Amino acid sequence: MEIVATAIKEFATNQDLNADVSLEDKIIKSNTSIPMILVDENGNIGRDSYLNLDTIKSKDPAYLKAQLEIMKEQNNPIEINFAKNRKQFIYYRNSDLLNKLSYYPLTLILILALFLSLIYMMFTSSKIAEQNKLWTGMAKETAHQIGTPLSSLLGWIAILKMENVNDKYVNEIEKDVHRLNTIANRFSKIGSLPKLKKSDIISATKNAYEYLEFRSSKQISFKFISNEKELFCNLNEELYEWVIENLIKNAIDAMLGKGKLTLSITSENNKVILNISDTGKGMSKSQFRKIFDPGFTTKKRGWGLGLSLSQRIIEDYHTGKIIVKSSEVNKGTTFQIILDKVT
Repeated sequence: MEIVATAIKEFATNQDLNADVSLEDKIIKSNTSIPMILVDENGNIGRDSYLNLDTIKSKDPAYLKAQLEIMKEQNNPIEINFAKNRKQFIYYRNSDLLNKLSYYPLTLILILALFLSLIYMMFTSSKIAEQNKLWTGMAKETAHQIGTPLSSLLGWIAILKMENVNDKYVNEIEKDVHRLNTIANRFSKIGSLPKLKKSDIISATKNAYEYLEFRSSKQISFKFISNEKELFCNLNEELYEWVIENLIKNAIDAMLGKGKLTLSITSENNKVILNISDTGKGMSKSQFRKIFDPGFTTKKRGWGLGLSLSQRIIEDYHTGKIIVKSSEVNKGTTFQIILDKVT
């Protein structure tokens, strides 16, 4: 801009009409990007005394004044001294290209942050997939290991029957062996998409409910509520009953073996709604979402996998929903399961 100002001065003060001013003219015309305004010593903007501004908007004096204020804020004017103590001032601002370039570092930082985020997400997904693969392998191996003693136990039950042992005892042993077989089947299904079939959810819920009721403390009052005799959903019964057992066991632990547990099943429109309520220690609202995170537990001893697994079974396998409907510290908690009803 100083070179341009010098060229303007030389061009304006040259009195020789035959002088070669092609260099000055070329310098002035070479400024094709930096907006500038030429004002007199009184601050007046002459006609066509500007360069590189919007040609249409520049017809408005208010636009030129606004641009002049911007230029005053950005740079000090360049003074041009003419003969007879006349002065003019060149005001200028950054070019539009330079303004755009000033944002490029920020854009590059954002792009870099995006790539780093993608790399982190890919790394995290890879680690999660690796962990899931490990848990799946452990679950299937556990199911395989349980199968060996189960076969042996079935043989011992047959011997007990031949020895005329009290049928009551044998029947209870058979129930527990059947239970172990169910657990083995559940573990074997982890990591693979289970098959669903139309099932009576009331019957499936009662199976899990009654099994734990019979084996729980007598100081816990169990209550099962349902106004329907049958309600059908697409279920994998073994995995669904696992969820019910997890929720009931958590409720029993929360009540420290003494309290009231209520399980209710209702039907609303095309949904089946199941609520499991206890009178245990409850939880704060900040824990409502964390409670389903793998590894999160409020127990002194526990892996924190039961509710996480329950959420996966209900939401991923059964396309339903499981939430903490309500909870209050020292008063109790209600878990809610919502599944699609089928006819």
